[in-house]
Amino acid sequence: MSFTGFIENFFLYHPLRKIEATPADHGVPFEDVRFQARDGVRLHGWYVEPPGPDRPVLLWAHGNAGNLSHRAHNIAMIHTELRAGVFLFDYRGFGRSEGKPGEPGLYEDARGAYAWLRRRMPPERIFLFGRSLGASVVVRIVAEGAAARGLILESPFESLVAMGRTVFPFLPVSWLVSQEFDNLKYLPQVRIPVLILHGDADEIVPLAQGRRLFELANPPKRFHVIAGSGHNDTYLAGGGRYWDAWRSFMANPEHETPESEGRVAD
Repeated sequence: MSFTGFIENFFLYHPLRKIEATPADHGVPFEDVRFQARDGVRLHGWYVEPPGPDRPVLLWAHGNAGNLSHRAHNIAMIHTELRAGVFLFDYRGFGRSEGKPGEPGLYEDARGAYAWLRRRMPPERIFLFGRSLGASVVVRIVAEGAAARGLILESPFESLVAMGRTVFPFLPVSWLVSQEFDNLKYLPQVRIPVLILHGDADEIVPLAQGRRLFELANPPKRFHVIAGSGHNDTYLAGGGRYWDAWRSFMANPEHETPESEGRVAD
């Protein structure tokens, strides 16, 4: 890896190895899952059964920091609020997954996770969910043809170059960045229903980037502004209206609705 590649990875990925909590700590049973990416890297995930044989399951690609244990409370809320199952996995180099992170590898990890879940259930029960960096991961595999009932993107950015220009406006970012995570390129290739959620106080990814992606997405699509939410507290700050947006989309993803906003305290 070149020096600039090392610096890029240093700023982009912040994995932690220690597992600090599990869904069971929040009263939710789970299955510890070991599976392989297509290139043979051994990965780790958690599978939470939905509370019913016909209930949906989220395949969740998380953000660029921590590991799946830092989402244990969020898993419990999804299970309770949405009555949905969850398959959350760690990318290579995160938690108990082997290897080192990098853009091609993260896509391989998501493909492997999707293949594992498809062996359990049909695509009509699967919703692909990506938060922040993970939004780019699931957009890519759907653009390649991964079938699902719908695609849910939370706090997504336009591309890694766009984020670099936001954070480092005076640097020639396009010369320095080799990884793409390019939602501007791949989201228009998605042909399943899309829900985008974005906090209006997001201090990392500007709300304008979420709006731009919504404009590029093919219908049917929905956009929900999470009032008062930053980048990492969406599911806590959003209140009841946040979960209502999820429930409405998952119940009928083919139906388009006007932009919704969680402006009233719940």
